[in-house]
Amino acid sequence: MKVTQEKLPASQIGLEIEITPEATQKTYEQVIKNLTGTVNIPGFRKGKVPRQVLLQRLGTTRIKAAALEELIQNGIEQAIKQESIEAIGQPRLRSEFDDLINNYEPGKPLTFAVAVDIPPEVNLVKYTELQVKAEEIKYDPSRVDQVLEQERQQMATLIPVEGRAAQIGDVAVVDFTGVIAKAEGDDPTTEPEPIPGGEASDFQVELQEDKFIPGFVSGMVGMNPGETREVSAQFPDPYANQELAGKPALFTVTLKEIKEKELPELDDDFAQEVSDFETLEALRASLEERYQKEAEDKTKANKQEALVAEMLKHVEVELPATLIDQEIDAMLTQTAIKLSQQGLDVKKLFTPEIIPQLRERSRDEALERLKRTLALQEVAKRESIEVTPAEIQARVTELLAQYPDEDIDEDRLQAVVEQELLTEKIIDWLIEHSSVELVPEGSLQPPAEADTTAPETEAQTPAVATESTAGE
Repeated sequence: MKVTQEKLPASQIGLEIEITPEATQKTYEQVIKNLTGTVNIPGFRKGKVPRQVLLQRLGTTRIKAAALEELIQNGIEQAIKQESIEAIGQPRLRSEFDDLINNYEPGKPLTFAVAVDIPPEVNLVKYTELQVKAEEIKYDPSRVDQVLEQERQQMATLIPVEGRAAQIGDVAVVDFTGVIAKAEGDDPTTEPEPIPGGEASDFQVELQEDKFIPGFVSGMVGMNPGETREVSAQFPDPYANQELAGKPALFTVTLKEIKEKELPELDDDFAQEVSDFETLEALRASLEERYQKEAEDKTKANKQEALVAEMLKHVEVELPATLIDQEIDAMLTQTAIKLSQQGLDVKKLFTPEIIPQLRERSRDEALERLKRTLALQEVAKRESIEVTPAEIQARVTELLAQYPDEDIDEDRLQAVVEQELLTEKIIDWLIEHSSVELVPEGSLQPPAEADTTAPETEAQTPAVATESTAGE
């Protein structure tokens, strides 16, 4: 069989395959023989249909098409094997099938063209002596105090208060209704517009400004139980409910009760209540170690990402369609699994109409992920970086010990662990052979653009809340 190769774009090889006259005749005769034994034609028993009758009933075009499909399939398989081509995915026919049918004559040579995807060639122009900057995340000791204070707030007991007015830090029980305040020039005879979700009874308000829209809490400070007051406030812009964004509001608030928080002592008993540690000192030490490691890990991740991003600027690679489609498939599968685990109906989200749009949106990320993976693999290949079976087994054993009750596919786990360990080794090698300058956190971030979307908070009752309020 004669095969001619040509290099095509997007990591493809074009093959022009010439089938011998003997093969075109033999396949045609075999198709006729097979059809004779399987087709039902009235007046004839199976296997006894005369050749001429079969050709008249089925038509030569149908028989030639069946023979061609077999010739093309076998021809591609033989050509790939003969030329030792490392093909990926399904080859694509470049010749028009209708033209092949018209030109196909049994006993004469048949020539057709196909395109085959092959693994891409990765050209790493530069991957050592790279110079990058990465943000250093420093450990903030105040985080420990913040976490402990949050735990104290959550464990607080609400104690009714009498004989004084409401103040910041209290929890107030109120009834209120809200309307959109009239602006200058509005018709004074029209009724004010009620705020959707802007009313409640026996509602607990934690008197902290960041819990509600501006003005609502400050307007309540100084109120006494039984007092009713009109409080002016302003919805922020942006706001979750765009119809309310930036609008002034007027609330009629009746204070029914004041409570204050009684916080637990920050001592060993507290540590035992909120953790498995016996002493507050041990709990603090554990939190400090945790946040120090977290800062170190984030700094390391920043270094890795900065270095890989710089390396990708020096990578030249043409990606075949097969790999791109496989990467998009993997990304969508991962998304579907996560959504399913959250209890969402994936079939309703991944409809036949939506899937093409999802694939197109995923394309750029798929290209970036493929480029990154192939570049790292090329570094490993050039520098003979690999992971030993002992290293893989040690990490697998460690992970299995952490999840003793989980049903884990060990073969799948080993494959994932091997890839993760190899990636770690490659990036560590890149860091050793490059220069990474650590700079202060936030210094490499682009100027933040105004966010025109607000968190979805209008579902909380009342509409004035800006985040979850304190419970009992």
